[in-house]
Amino acid sequence: MGQTDARLLSDDVPIRDAATVIVLRDGTTRPRVLMGQRGKSAVFMPSKFVFPGGAVDAVDATIPLARPPAPDCAARLATDAETAPSAILAAAVRELWEETGLLLGAKDARAADLDAPRGWRGYLATGHLPDGAALEYVFRAITPPGRPRRFDARFLLVDADNLASDPDDFSGAEDELSHLQWVPLDEVRGFDMPFITEVVLSELAARVEGRTVPGVPFFDNSTSESRFRRL
Repeated sequence: MGQTDARLLSDDVPIRDAATVIVLRDGTTRPRVLMGQRGKSAVFMPSKFVFPGGAVDAVDATIPLARPPAPDCAARLATDAETAPSAILAAAVRELWEETGLLLGAKDARAADLDAPRGWRGYLATGHLPDGAALEYVFRAITPPGRPRRFDARFLLVDADNLASDPDDFSGAEDELSHLQWVPLDEVRGFDMPFITEVVLSELAARVEGRTVPGVPFFDNSTSESRFRRL
């Protein structure tokens, strides 16, 4: 994972901008989401089942998007943010590629002309650029104080039909997540997950069932006082 300029608070742990990808499959039949298990020796959330994702890297801002996000998505991503929405979306695509081997993007001739930075070489070699239009901003959460690592995580939703690769082929995945699998929403509670992941899944279930509330839920734990609002 990469990192942006850190924001330091009272516990002196930097808060790094991050992007997390929720890949939804079979949304109209029996919805499933892609999850994997972090290693037991990981510093952050060891042994937990999570969505693919990680910190925004500085080079993510240098990668153009094949298609821009919807205006509403871009505006909400820009709310209270120092990082450009395009960099957050690019990071989401990169992390999905690195951690699962799944390709989210659109063919674009510009990919061949880019001086591929570290972390993007394999992706750009496919001839694709990140597809911002395929991603929907659905959740935001800042890790509370007292944790060994802290992130300002934006959760992006994408339908598996928008993938440019076989959704069951994880052969290109790196080692950060194990036991990659499509978990049915009606079975996901049986997995050991972080609390915030459970909250996100509840929001996702409401969305799938047509019970969404306008706005992006934001759990702001930037200080010792936890605050909730919608963006």
